[in-house]
Amino acid sequence: MFKKKSRQSSSKNKPTVEDGKNHKDEKASKVHNESLFPISSKDYLEAIKKATNNPTDLVVKTISPNLTLTYIDSLVDGRTIKEQLLPDLLRKEYESPESLKSALSLPEVDLDEQLDHSVLSMYNGTALIHINGFSQVVMAKITTKESRSLTAPENESQVIGAQVGFNESLSTNESLIRRYIKNPELCNEKFIVGKQTNTTIALLYIKGIASEDMVNTLKDRITSLKLDALLDSSALAEMIDDNSLSPFPQMLLTERPDRFCEGLLNGKLGILVDGSSMALLCPYAFIEFFQSREDQNLRWPIASFFRLLRFGAIFLSTYLTPMYVAALTFHYEVIPQSLLVPLSESRALVPFPPIIEALLLELIIELLREAGARLPTKVGQTIGIVGGIVIGTAAVQAGITSNILIIIVALSALASFTTPSFMMGNVIRVIRFPLILLAGFWGFYGIMLGFCFILIHLIRQSSLGAPYTAPFYPPRFKDWRDSIIRLPLPFAYKRQSNARPQDADKYQPEPINPEKS
Repeated sequence: MFKKKSRQSSSKNKPTVEDGKNHKDEKASKVHNESLFPISSKDYLEAIKKATNNPTDLVVKTISPNLTLTYIDSLVDGRTIKEQLLPDLLRKEYESPESLKSALSLPEVDLDEQLDHSVLSMYNGTALIHINGFSQVVMAKITTKESRSLTAPENESQVIGAQVGFNESLSTNESLIRRYIKNPELCNEKFIVGKQTNTTIALLYIKGIASEDMVNTLKDRITSLKLDALLDSSALAEMIDDNSLSPFPQMLLTERPDRFCEGLLNGKLGILVDGSSMALLCPYAFIEFFQSREDQNLRWPIASFFRLLRFGAIFLSTYLTPMYVAALTFHYEVIPQSLLVPLSESRALVPFPPIIEALLLELIIELLREAGARLPTKVGQTIGIVGGIVIGTAAVQAGITSNILIIIVALSALASFTTPSFMMGNVIRVIRFPLILLAGFWGFYGIMLGFCFILIHLIRQSSLGAPYTAPFYPPRFKDWRDSIIRLPLPFAYKRQSNARPQDADKYQPEPINPEKS
């Protein structure tokens, strides 16, 4: 009998499956209730102060016994609050959040009952209005209008064409794009990235032109990011491109709205980051980094000549100094006899081998360039010009380097500035140093080894799944027509297939005839 009683008592104390299920439901309900706004105004204020850690710029205004207004003072437009929001709130007493929402004259007004989401919106310039007795709040977005004024692009200047660039305001950049592309098919999707910064990212593309597979791929890469902070679009490009270890950029960084819109019209995808004045375009092929937006604004023979000149300058910038080192170290036979005598006289007092001489002079040029970029504009230009002349003259007179190498290094540095993309220009500057080392150790064989390594590396790369070396590998002969040279408009009516556009035709070539009657 005692055993039977103990069994009964133990069965009563043992938790059942239903008890565990009820316990989980109670816990979930508690968490859910904590994420909702309290009904009373007193509890609402305590919840807001706790969620925001009660900062000094948190403004709390009691409009009436049942109406409370809260916002972050440094993130909202005070004039809009004074002239629009407060008069609407003082007009009459409101019985529910729905009636208050319909009475406000502001353009962006919404209802929400989630505490975390509403507090996050406060840091994006939203004012919260709570009515006593309701768990919902009215969210009125009145973001401050402070931003840098629109100026001409500094890194992508052009003579013919638009003279306006992006700034750090996401809404301003979006309005610039809308002014160029007045099309309802222009899609704009927003994402929040960064646990600490909660940075807004805008993904833009034209529906019906952009590839849906690429759009979904880029969405997955953005939403899969788990990071604390995102402060610039260049950092985002390194996180979501195909190969983050490659020195070559796979996405274009641009500060020109017209170049950004041209990419969207060609089927590419664009990314804007709030707080960054540089936008991203992808997919982008290697050859496209050397094409300028101004090429489309010039007559086709002039644009083709400048484009060919640009490609030649990039080749000289990369290989001219390594060829000098290789010729003087291993291959004297390639130097013309008329040049050999003055070259030997110029190097007669130089105590260093050609590889050390070239590396030293290249490092001096890079130091002058870096110092000129970091100093104020007027001082930086003076330091760059005067420093180059003084150091170059003194180096020749001291016998540290030769006159011919100074000409070659200066020409290489000048040619590197012809690259329209700043990121690709930096790559050209960097890969010159390993090529000089290879030329100093193995001569022309070392240069060919470096060239083959770079070529294989480029062939292996991709941009958002598209071949990086298109249209040359894999060969797409139809796309060659507007790659190295800029063809006339009647022959360039097709979009590049690298972006896999759904609509391949930019326009019909029939109305644009070379000869019009």
